[in-house]
Amino acid sequence: MSSFRIRPHFRETVDWDIATAQDQLVSRLRDGGGRCVVMSFPGYVTLRIPDREQHFWSPQLTVSLEPGEGGGTRLEGTYGPNTNVWSMYLYGYLLVGTAGVFAAVFGISQWLAGTRPWVLWVLAGLIGLAIGFYLLAQFGQKLAARQTFLLHRELEAALGREVEMY
Repeated sequence: MSSFRIRPHFRETVDWDIATAQDQLVSRLRDGGGRCVVMSFPGYVTLRIPDREQHFWSPQLTVSLEPGEGGGTRLEGTYGPNTNVWSMYLYGYLLVGTAGVFAAVFGISQWLAGTRPWVLWVLAGLIGLAIGFYLLAQFGQKLAARQTFLLHRELEAALGREVEMY
């Protein structure tokens, strides 16, 4: 997977109504040999790697089913890390971003007041930390590429066609 995105995704439309699409998708995925764990919720299907093969960066695929334009069902899938890992990244970016905004405001205030804007060094460190988070996410994505492709192949087999990932 050579994507610069943190969470690759796809959009696909099938000719079935939502209930039929969910039933067909779940039954075909479960008949696929047990290479993935399938969980079904109203309007959503989640594929995960079995527990015995999971590691920290193991991906999961969440597919939402929504009414499509002109009939059918639109499938929108997102590949991402385990929910705990994704939450860690989300809160990490939130904390770094919030601290960055405060540091920028305080640093610019120092600069405009004619004092030494030492807080801008803190801002530079926070920007470096945000870049580090992004690079760590890319590293984890590379470690999970084989399992991401496994989930994608299982989905394509269940749909009976190729699906382009963005």
